[in-house]
Amino acid sequence: MKMYRLNRLFNPRSNRCFDVAVDHGFFNERGFLQGIENLEKCVHTLVAAAPDAIQLTVGQAHYLQALPGRTKPALVLRTDVANVYGQQLPRALFSRMIEAPVEQALRLDAVCVVVNLFRIPEQPEVTDQCIQNILRLKPECDRMGMPLMIEPLVFQANQKAGGYMVDGDLEKILPLVRQAVELGADIIKADPTDDVSVYHRVVEIAGRIPVLVRGGGKAPDAEILARTERLIQQGAAGIVYGRNIIQHTDPAGMTRALMAIVHDGADAAAAAKFIKS
Repeated sequence: MKMYRLNRLFNPRSNRCFDVAVDHGFFNERGFLQGIENLEKCVHTLVAAAPDAIQLTVGQAHYLQALPGRTKPALVLRTDVANVYGQQLPRALFSRMIEAPVEQALRLDAVCVVVNLFRIPEQPEVTDQCIQNILRLKPECDRMGMPLMIEPLVFQANQKAGGYMVDGDLEKILPLVRQAVELGADIIKADPTDDVSVYHRVVEIAGRIPVLVRGGGKAPDAEILARTERLIQQGAAGIVYGRNIIQHTDPAGMTRALMAIVHDGADAAAAAKFIKS
């Protein structure tokens, strides 16, 4: 049954996936809301650009699923909420999963659920909560035929990075990706490495589990497109980008540019032509 939903997530033309993440409001950070203050308008813009999937929360999924027609993007449902992204971290950090996550995903006609696996310096309790979330979610996903996307994220120390900053160290990413696979991921959503040329090792450590690459922080168009081209060339099964699309002056054009790379094998220069200057 999982394959039925995966068939809706992965594009039949390329067998890759382009998922646009607009679930950032779940995390109670003002800076994350730029570009999605009017989420309904944002979703309509993205639907018109036709990515494979849009990642949303239980409270906002209706903006996608209420739209008529059979060709709209698939829903990827975020199942956990955390408070680990601020420049000044609170006294106690947490990662909490919504109640009955798979049941809610089924009711919303989602094709996949996504959950975090954090590695944060000196915060092992948060990792423990993430693992408990996954251990609860995995058997429910298997029982209901719901694909499980695990998002292994390695953070830099907050006092060094000053807020939500991922750590692109390959040696830290590899074991966390492998742990996510061992915990039962059907799909991996992982950060890019600092050295993009070694990303094939992340794909290798995941084995047969497809790896979708996160977009990370906002970056110039040329950098994002060139990085995406290199990641796809190294075997990534797709991308999950958020801020580099929703905070762009031309989100529809950026979506089409990235789709050209992911699904059509376009190079970065050719893809850039889809973006309005």
